[in-house]
Amino acid sequence: MSLTNKILLGMVLGTIVGLLFNVLGGDTPSKDGLSQWLQVFVFDGLFDAIGKIFIASLKMLVVPLVFVSLVCGAAALGGQSRMGALAGKTLGLYVCCTTIAVALSITCAVLVQPGANVDLPTASNFTAPEIPSIKDTLIDIVPSNPLQSMVDANMLQIIIFSLLFGFAISRVGGDVTGNMIVFFNNLNDVIIRMVMMLMQLAPYGVFCLLAKLFASLGFSVIVDLAKYFFTVVFVLFLHGIGFYGALIKILSGLSPVVFFKKMQKVMLFAFSTASSNATIPITLRTVEHDLGVDNKVASFSIPLGATVNMDGTAIMQGVATVFIAQAYNIDIGIAGYLMVILTATLASIGTAGVPGVGLVTLTMVLQSVGLPVEGIALIIGVDRLLDMIRTGVNVAGDAVVAVIVAKSEKMLDIARYNNESLNAENDPV
Repeated sequence: MSLTNKILLGMVLGTIVGLLFNVLGGDTPSKDGLSQWLQVFVFDGLFDAIGKIFIASLKMLVVPLVFVSLVCGAAALGGQSRMGALAGKTLGLYVCCTTIAVALSITCAVLVQPGANVDLPTASNFTAPEIPSIKDTLIDIVPSNPLQSMVDANMLQIIIFSLLFGFAISRVGGDVTGNMIVFFNNLNDVIIRMVMMLMQLAPYGVFCLLAKLFASLGFSVIVDLAKYFFTVVFVLFLHGIGFYGALIKILSGLSPVVFFKKMQKVMLFAFSTASSNATIPITLRTVEHDLGVDNKVASFSIPLGATVNMDGTAIMQGVATVFIAQAYNIDIGIAGYLMVILTATLASIGTAGVPGVGLVTLTMVLQSVGLPVEGIALIIGVDRLLDMIRTGVNVAGDAVVAVIVAKSEKMLDIARYNNESLNAENDPV
């Protein structure tokens, strides 16, 4: 059985086990002795521990992988003049995709009207997180202490330092440049091998993560917000499959079917972990090995995309804004929706690296059009499930941009991309 099918099987079994426990009354206050034992020692104990260890093991590799891979790419590009064009195309595509995602989500939400006739309690003790100013956000991009940035896993600061370090290596010249490039390339191979080793443990980690989640959550939370939930899910699939597929076909001429076939394991990882950063090692490996994107492009676009490209989050913000406006019977008008598009697009980049970025950016969007921030409490119950789906859309968007930019820069191995039998999961470990 392929690794992708093993992960999918782990997802299905984990969901079934968790839901069965939940449906049979596993998380009700009046548990019997067996249910209490299962809850405490199996779901909250064993499964939770294995799931968290799996996530921690993935995050363990994120900082060294991003740093080493970016240094390799920047050092190789240092003597060329294409870095500016590559960065411009990457950022431009990310901004355009996010703008379209917000506009699409608002259009669908206005047509569906998920918040119409909603009878939900609006009283809440929800406290909006503090929003950093634009000045502070810009200052925070440049690291004052690169080592501290790595400790804190501040991806934008790590990207800035890695690029400067790689360029510096390329400018030294002589044996120093050659030796340093060989050293970092060898180090990159070692880290990739570690990624491949951890991938073999993914099905077990995925099973435990989803079993623990659905044992405590279940599907009852979706019932009251079904219209909102499925509106967001519909737009996520429409954007993630329809828009991205069309974008690849139009801008690169490549087959979107091949793309999604090779990206399915990455999207399953993202769905299970609900973290773009934790998925970076798998995304980067798949984009380079399976899709044939040159390391010089992948090492820049994938870490940057995991930090600033949040199409899935932007879709949630668009639908949530319409839902909250309708729930409170507030008409924000066309001008308000245009402001939402602008604010959500800028916020997805401006608040990159901030913990709970989805919540922070939604707060900014609601405040920009005068909607009550307390409305977030109406949707927060189903946000964990939606977060899993939109993370899959986010990582797919990162890979789409990497492929398109690589194709335009003639840094894409088209034969490798089209080779459907080629898959990183089949590499010997």
